[in-house]
Amino acid sequence: MKVLDSAKILEMIDGGYRYLKANKNTVDALNVFPVPDGDTGTNMSLTMASAVKEVRAVQTDDISDILTAYSRGALKGARGNSGVILSQIIKGLAVVLSDEKTITTKAFAKALGYAREVAYNAVTKPKEGTVLTVIRYMAENAPALASKNASFINFFDQLISKGEEILQKTPDMLPVLKQAGVVDAGGKGLLCVFQGYYNVLAGVEIPEEIASDESVVVPTPPLDAFGNDEHDLENIKYAYCTEYFVINLKKHVTEEDVEKLRDKLMAIGDCVIVIGDVSLIKVHVHTNQPNKALYHALQLGELDKVKIENMLEQHRALVKAKEESKKEIGLISICAGDGIANIFKDLMIDEVIEGGQTMNPSVEDILNAVEKINSDNIIILPNNKNIIMAAEKVKELTQKKVYVVPTKEVAQGIRAAFAYDANKSVEENVSEMIASYEDLKCGEVTNAVRNTSLDGFDIKEGDIIGLDGKTIIADSKSVEETALAVVDKLVDEWSEVITLYYGEGVSKEETEKLVAKLKEKYEDFDIVSYYGGQPHYYYLISIE
Repeated sequence: MKVLDSAKILEMIDGGYRYLKANKNTVDALNVFPVPDGDTGTNMSLTMASAVKEVRAVQTDDISDILTAYSRGALKGARGNSGVILSQIIKGLAVVLSDEKTITTKAFAKALGYAREVAYNAVTKPKEGTVLTVIRYMAENAPALASKNASFINFFDQLISKGEEILQKTPDMLPVLKQAGVVDAGGKGLLCVFQGYYNVLAGVEIPEEIASDESVVVPTPPLDAFGNDEHDLENIKYAYCTEYFVINLKKHVTEEDVEKLRDKLMAIGDCVIVIGDVSLIKVHVHTNQPNKALYHALQLGELDKVKIENMLEQHRALVKAKEESKKEIGLISICAGDGIANIFKDLMIDEVIEGGQTMNPSVEDILNAVEKINSDNIIILPNNKNIIMAAEKVKELTQKKVYVVPTKEVAQGIRAAFAYDANKSVEENVSEMIASYEDLKCGEVTNAVRNTSLDGFDIKEGDIIGLDGKTIIADSKSVEETALAVVDKLVDEWSEVITLYYGEGVSKEETEKLVAKLKEKYEDFDIVSYYGGQPHYYYLISIE
């Protein structure tokens, strides 16, 4: 397919909406900037829903009419900053493609360039690492892709790949994304729209929640303003978030008047967004003079859906809620394996950082977790001797009081977490947590990665070895045999409990067989096993 006709454009618009809607929960789960409100997928989906509704009302098959309705519907239904930016991308595409006699891949690439320009102009202070970055990168690569691909299927396939490429780099541009371990939600939502376009052209089935022949439901009121605005409540210069539509514009109003409105609002506030044309204008501004923001708009037309929020009061409520939820002591644990992480979470650890052997977290990683917890006193469980020093360095970078309980093994960290008592002071807890694992014996079962002779063993690559700290205490060709040998070396006359945490490469059934053999040999012991999921180590073993 080298040319898009009106019928195919209608299908693509519908497909972009349906694919985004089917994936809105995935997009919502990524939304962490600037706060985890989880509404980006919902806002973008509702924006597209309004656009599709407007398009379905078009009575002609004229491409210009369809695209104009697409743009106007997106603007009317734009919710949240992500929805507003999406509406501007759609506007840019619609403006250029409406003027093209034949819509080819080269014409679409040209439209993407203008879509990028319109989207960036809609935001007073554009930030990289957002949906803006994704549309920019796609637009920059589109001309070259179009020159090589006359086929829209190939063009969109490679265009989406470029979008995915830059999306994966967004965490390097916005620290909050990197801290949360996610990519930008708005960028992901945009790619969902384009994936929907592609699926229609390629004949790929789109999982639907709303059938294409059903009416699109847009929540009332249909001209809802900006949804949940992303306020920087910590640094408020202008107190009132003011939003409204300007409708039924006066006959004398021109595009230049719309630009002048933007200039007037920027003179009395910030975070200014003015989008639309002489038929409908959507406005957002933070200002200390909402009366003037409304007055300027009244010179152009009528006001609709006016919303004024006192951000100072929001900030006071936020501070109050933060103080009420503040903890006396916060706990951080560092570990590898989803099972181990869940165990720590069950023990009420506030933040679990992924890390351990071969993947030690940085000082910054630990610092970010410290700052995230709403407490002035933080206890860190490193659970690995190679992480203790990094944890200690955090003390130099934060105003909070940081205490490192120097656990060298995961089992020590779990025992220390058990010993924590929220009713005691941080000093008492640190002392008792350290004392709790002093008599704990820990062993590990892993595989040898090279040949060596050490601790009296002639180790061959691939052997299953048992460790007590950094000392090799067992060696065999069998995971089970080595695990039995490790337990045998660690137990003494005072031992009563054996705990196994099984990781990658070991099944639950294999662990149950090992436990059965241990119970035969150690009849008076309590022997338990838990799923750890840790990499590299078949078993983590503790004896107490």
